Amino acid sequence: MRVQFVLKCTVCSHENYYYEKNKKNHPDRMEVKKFCKNCNKQTMHKEKK
Repeated sequence: MRVQFVLKCTVCSHENYYYEKNKKNHPDRMEVKKFCKNCNKQTMHKEKK
């Protein structure tokens, strides 16, 4: 039940991180504050479709 997905920056829309999660334990979309190389600061990253 593990699914691979991409985290996308909400500010510059750059795809920065590749993650894996268990769909059974976390059915909702992931939202994390991570460092963006393009923005050069911490921004919110959301799970891409």
